[in-house]
Amino acid sequence: MPDRLSALDASFLYLEDSTTPMHVGGVAVFRRPRTGFDYDRLVDLIEQRLALVPRYRQKVVPVPGRLARPVWVDDQDFDVTYHVRRSALPKPGSDQQLHELVARLMSRPLDHARPLWEVYLVEGLARNRTAVVTKTHQAVVDGLGAPEIGQVMLDVSATPRGPVENLWMPQPEPSPVQLVADAVAEAVQRPGELVENVRSAAMDTVATVRKVAGALGGLASAVRTAATPAPGSPLNVRISPQRRFAVARARLDEFRAIRRAHGGTVNDGVLAVLSGALRNWLLSRGEAVTAHTTMRAMAPMSVRAEDGAPAGGQVAAYLVDLPVGEPNPVVRLHHVSHAMRAHQESGQSVAAQTLVRFSGFAPPTLHALGARAASSFSRRLFNVVVTNVPGPQVPLYAAGARMIEMFPVVPLAKNQALSIGVTSYDGGVYFGLNADRDAMPDVDVLAAMVEESVEELMGTVSA
Repeated sequence: MPDRLSALDASFLYLEDSTTPMHVGGVAVFRRPRTGFDYDRLVDLIEQRLALVPRYRQKVVPVPGRLARPVWVDDQDFDVTYHVRRSALPKPGSDQQLHELVARLMSRPLDHARPLWEVYLVEGLARNRTAVVTKTHQAVVDGLGAPEIGQVMLDVSATPRGPVENLWMPQPEPSPVQLVADAVAEAVQRPGELVENVRSAAMDTVATVRKVAGALGGLASAVRTAATPAPGSPLNVRISPQRRFAVARARLDEFRAIRRAHGGTVNDGVLAVLSGALRNWLLSRGEAVTAHTTMRAMAPMSVRAEDGAPAGGQVAAYLVDLPVGEPNPVVRLHHVSHAMRAHQESGQSVAAQTLVRFSGFAPPTLHALGARAASSFSRRLFNVVVTNVPGPQVPLYAAGARMIEMFPVVPLAKNQALSIGVTSYDGGVYFGLNADRDAMPDVDVLAAMVEESVEELMGTVSA
């Protein structure tokens, strides 16, 4: 019997429409080695590594009548060269031209009749560089335990590791009659699946309420954040199908110096920097900014131990009011640190994850309606998504080419004009700003303000 999509994975398919493609992306920039880094070499590399990501040779097939969630089946006509594509910038290609290309690639939805991923080799970039752009549907990457194609193509040495055993024969695709029969059999075997899903989500909610009620230190701020709608913002508008993309760069040592000088965490420093950038961006637009102006961020963050090691592949999601009305960068940092500490103590991360659970009830028809309702409701909960995922602090390579930068591309939700992805790699901190083309023609201005905000906060650190 084929694997059935989980309720959460299927929700990403149901959430998708013409303005909100649900793929995550990445932009990796490489220094070309003397031996070269061309399309054929990239295709060979990915073909060798596909055994590590079996979902990348499978497609999603719906069940007739939507009697159950869709299933994963092997693509009988899988063609790696359909998914690995080649693009080129007019030499010498600039970063701005690369970002425009990324925006156009990310605007296009993936083909649901094929495995839900694409990789683009971008040639012609100035200063002997090559870029690789990845797109993977969120239904494919079903948690931190499932690697993405951009991960498995990388090595810790310029000498690639040996090829993975790759003898693959596609399993026959089930007929529509078989899909219906399987769905009926599952319904007979587990008639209480819907009830269990609802009960599970309800139990999570009860547990969240108890944790919040029992946390004296962070009770007030956590309840206030979750219970009140997000403030009005130019980021919450009807969005178009087209995107803009911009980047900002910083050094990890800068955030560590800020942490040593003022306390908090590196994550707190990142959010404080973004608070300062968003403040200046609002002012540049002539928006009214007072001492009490805030922006609500939904901030899913990788949970790591103090030494930087992963803590069991966990992600905690927080609703954080960014103090964009505060002119002092150190006070902004203290506000963010206090809010993050209060949310962690109060169990606010569980509350945010419960909101995600509610978008995923079992029957596909209700599931689609619930996911879309959650999407339209999200603009009342937060103004912007900020993901911050620590990356490896050692150089990585693909087919002998050293990766020098990596920028995440986080998809937009309905009525969300901006998503910001942050990752650290080999001593650098890289910000990827994915924005709606119509609502944010000045996203490159905001990206420049991120770097200025880093400098402003660093100016408060004694030498």
